[in-house]
Amino acid sequence: MNAPEDNTLDITLLGREYRVACKPEDRETLQAAVRYVDEKMREIAGKTKASGERLAVMTALNIAHELVSLKLPGGFDAVEFKRRIASMQARLDAAMASQERLF
Repeated sequence: MNAPEDNTLDITLLGREYRVACKPEDRETLQAAVRYVDEKMREIAGKTKASGERLAVMTALNIAHELVSLKLPGGFDAVEFKRRIASMQARLDAAMASQERLF
């Protein structure tokens, strides 16, 4: 994987190269995602003999299923956890806004 000077990144999935938009600060996490997707695509291709668009769709569905099924310790699912964090953040933002008016 090549990291050009601009806001793009050259990646490789199943031996095919792609150039994708990527901010410099996101390169490391995108590269980790590329490795994960490439691994999943190879795994599914080996099990199903699928290729091309069908393989891409099957891989996307498998990864989406993993994400939706993700359970955190204590029984909270990821979607609910994100909703609760957003709610807490909104309350913190409101509290901070009222504090800023005091100064």
